[in-house]
Amino acid sequence: MTDTTCHMSISLDGFVAGPDQSREDPLGKRGIELHRWHLGDERANDADATATGWLMRPRGAYIMGRNMFGPIRDEWDEDWRGWWGAEPPYRAPVFVLTHYPHEPIEMEGGTTFHFITDGFDAAYARARETAGDDGVDIAGGASTVRQALAAGVVDELTLDIAPVLLGSGERIFEGIRTFDMEPVEVLHSPLATHIRYRRVR
Repeated sequence: MTDTTCHMSISLDGFVAGPDQSREDPLGKRGIELHRWHLGDERANDADATATGWLMRPRGAYIMGRNMFGPIRDEWDEDWRGWWGAEPPYRAPVFVLTHYPHEPIEMEGGTTFHFITDGFDAAYARARETAGDDGVDIAGGASTVRQALAAGVVDELTLDIAPVLLGSGERIFEGIRTFDMEPVEVLHSPLATHIRYRRVR
């Protein structure tokens, strides 16, 4: 069976993005503080390097929400191609949840964005079929991760818990009532505590 993963940086008070997300602040106000462990901070250590390896491991397909893909709302009114430049880091098909149809966007390096208008379950079915044995990753943002957790499809969840309090923003556990996972590995640095959870079988 296809292994489904999710890897998210999160604040101590449970936010994966700060408030007021915009084109200028795609992670919301102060959201970048959750990611210092893999963005070149001099305090990063071997634990952060290991967690970066978990984050960047190749997967056969990805699922993300439209909010993660870009800041455009409603109808597509410009040629937006993602935050990542000409060669996104995914190098595999990415299924983007949206209410508005869009033709696939093929990028350099093997990434193609496919836009799915009939919900998370349809996107997940397509991703699983495409990924085969290489696995699916739920790339974010918060709403998409919540849908994956509610659907019970996440086999492995990694949280990078940054010692930061954001106060408000986007939560991934809002409305989630059960958590049938257990920690299988814990690493830490001054910048984050990295906890890898696996589903209890």
